[in-house]
Amino acid sequence: MNNVSSKTLSSFKYVYLIAFFALLSGFFHPLITETAFDPVISGILILFLGLAGGVLLYKTTTSETNREIFFVVGFILIGISTYLIFQLTGRT
Repeated sequence: MNNVSSKTLSSFKYVYLIAFFALLSGFFHPLITETAFDPVISGILILFLGLAGGVLLYKTTTSETNREIFFVVGFILIGISTYLIFQLTGRT
């Protein structure tokens, strides 16, 4: 019973993250303006890239080994995510 509830809770966590990122990246804008959903999908993927960088930075504080690798790769992923956000909005 505990294993099933743990898997359900874990899957709910990922569904919640996808829904949150979809709303954050402007899910309703294409519905209102009747345009394509391509920028929304790109926005969701860019936000997940930044989330992966944040998770790696968290792993830096909890890991005994590979701290430097997690630190560098985490900041690189966050930097790439920030650059892609600026490129998506046309500010570069």
